Amino acid sequence: MKEFFHRKIERNAIGFVLAIVGVASIGGLVEIAPLFTIHETVEEAPDMRLYTPLELAGRNIYIREGCYACHSQMIRTLRDEVERYGPYSLAVESKYDHPMLWGSKRTGPDLARLGGKYSDAWHVAHLMNPRDVVPESVMPRYGWLKRNALRIDDLGEHLAAQRDVGVPYTDAMIENAVADARGQANPDGPEAGGVAERYGEATNVRAFDGNPGTLTEMDALVAYLQIVGQLTQAAHQETAAKEE
Repeated sequence: MKEFFHRKIERNAIGFVLAIVGVASIGGLVEIAPLFTIHETVEEAPDMRLYTPLELAGRNIYIREGCYACHSQMIRTLRDEVERYGPYSLAVESKYDHPMLWGSKRTGPDLARLGGKYSDAWHVAHLMNPRDVVPESVMPRYGWLKRNALRIDDLGEHLAAQRDVGVPYTDAMIENAVADARGQANPDGPEAGGVAERYGEATNVRAFDGNPGTLTEMDALVAYLQIVGQLTQAAHQETAAKEE
């Protein structure tokens, strides 16, 4: 009976095409329909802040160097993951991530709650030679990041591109992107004040690579790593609410 059914459909070109369209439509409906209610499924995060130009540059370096291929940024709801890494990831935490870096590959640990966990000096040492701080690490060295000057002349364009896909950067943020990148890595410089003014008092403003005199790719990457999982405290607040 099944063979007869298949043979009949396969010999009818129009019917076969209609069957393919029907099956594909079902799959498309399952994937597309939830998007119409996405505003109801993504959590609210009034405290959500934006990546600074320096942090965004660091994120671009993170992507460029393929860090996402070995480190996920997605803590699942499994008990062992929550106990090891912290509260499970919420959709709203990736609200301004373009592209998002959730993933599931873990040659190295998940980094979703990395921000603020280690000092800047630890991150610099780890990137220079991972074995100096984690003897069993298989991560490659990234020592050149401390020698490479960070390109900042196009940061305004990067922020403008992010605004085009929904990130609410203001005109002032875009216009001052270069100055804010320099100011965030030089706390005693004249441009440091503008960073807190535009991005909030909680913004990390310091010499991330230990040398405020130069702006390097190491500054940018460490600045990004120190804010991963810290753009909003929504996940921690949700966990606390459930425990009450």
